[in-house]
Amino acid sequence: MKFRNKYWFLSNMYPVSFTVDGIEYSSSENYYQSHKTTDPNVCALIAGVPPLESKRLGRKVALRNDWNEVKINIMKDSLFYKFSSDASLRDKLVGTGEIELIEDNTWNDKFWGVSNGKGRNCLGKLLMSLRDELKGNK
Repeated sequence: MKFRNKYWFLSNMYPVSFTVDGIEYSSSENYYQSHKTTDPNVCALIAGVPPLESKRLGRKVALRNDWNEVKINIMKDSLFYKFSSDASLRDKLVGTGEIELIEDNTWNDKFWGVSNGKGRNCLGKLLMSLRDELKGNK
């Protein structure tokens, strides 16, 4: 499934504002991209721009040394903050029931999603795991 139309809310680009440690983020994408760096000024800059711009800026920063070790947990945190900050989003995620959430994309991201039928779908797996956690807390 593509995270479009009815499932647009699952996209990291979906605009939802939340604050963590005094920094307001415009989306889960902003949170993820801003944590690619340890520079607090760059982090704050990336946090507040539109989601697509945060992705563009995130591609330009010098990655923190431990990025490959922490990026999945940072994505997990970004999703937690996104869905715990907005009850209607949380309910929509839980409302997906047991369907497999697959971040099907055309930009060849085979780590976070699936492209042309191939990929690890790490984003979809994190969303399904969070959905299961949220079901237990309802």
